[in-house]
Amino acid sequence: MIEFYPQIKFVHILAVTLSGSLFTLRGLMMLARSRYTSHPALRYLSYAIDTTLLTAALMLTTIIHQYPFVQGWLTAKVLLLVVYIVLGTLALKRGRTRAMQITCFFAALAVYLFIVSIAYAHNPLGIFVRWIA
Repeated sequence: MIEFYPQIKFVHILAVTLSGSLFTLRGLMMLARSRYTSHPALRYLSYAIDTTLLTAALMLTTIIHQYPFVQGWLTAKVLLLVVYIVLGTLALKRGRTRAMQITCFFAALAVYLFIVSIAYAHNPLGIFVRWIA
């Protein structure tokens, strides 16, 4: 399976980019008070992208033999992914006030970018490793 590593990694990175882009689009639509923010087509596209993302992530984990709760950087990514999902849900669906939705949207974007920096650095400190190391 190692021979497919570059292709699986490409699919994973593409899915990360598409997932973040779609979340950003839906968040901007929420800010603009669009009634299409939770349109079924956008929700189902999000489910498809996120399923592809998770599948590729599990395949990569198996190929490189690095696992969450063993490697610190993967543990940080998984824990922050939960935070990102909660913030995203509050931003797009469950936020009780507009201020809460807006705050959660920008917080979710910050967490998303931090997760990407952790993946790039292979370090739980992500982008901050430059200043701390």
